Amino acid sequence: MNLSIILLIISSMSTSIHDYSIEALNSSDEIQLSTFKGKKVLIVNVASKCGFTPQYADLQELYETYQDNLVVIGFPCNQFLGQEPGSEALIQEFCSSNYGVTFPMTSKVNVKGKNQHPIYQWLTKKEMNGKDNYKVSWNFNKFLIDENGQLIAHFGSSVKPMSREITQHLD
Repeated sequence: MNLSIILLIISSMSTSIHDYSIEALNSSDEIQLSTFKGKKVLIVNVASKCGFTPQYADLQELYETYQDNLVVIGFPCNQFLGQEPGSEALIQEFCSSNYGVTFPMTSKVNVKGKNQHPIYQWLTKKEMNGKDNYKVSWNFNKFLIDENGQLIAHFGSSVKPMSREITQHLD
């Protein structure tokens, strides 16, 4: 079987982020991304001990400001200098007590490497997301998904959640 046929089969297996689910932070509940059909979704790999950690406040503001048509989902990750070392209970407590986080958070994931979570495989591989290949190079990379589960854009760590670069897609 040639490579183009294999890639076509892979890409046809999942054409939308809505096909995925993930365990919620500190619970056995699943976050079914299909429940967010009709809303945009901002997926962010987060960490509690990073220079970008104060972005939690902006992520919460973004979530509250646009909650009628946007869901923010935090994906804790400990792959960048061990900046998310705590247990899921500690992550939950840190986020709620320090930043008042009420948006959904997932269990800890790998966003790169051989154990990369399937959601991040979809986000970072053109043959799956239909847009482009992306590298998650640090904490607080952001992926914006449209109402139909298609990737709109990727934003690096330094792009603040309330920046016009992101909010222009939400107005």
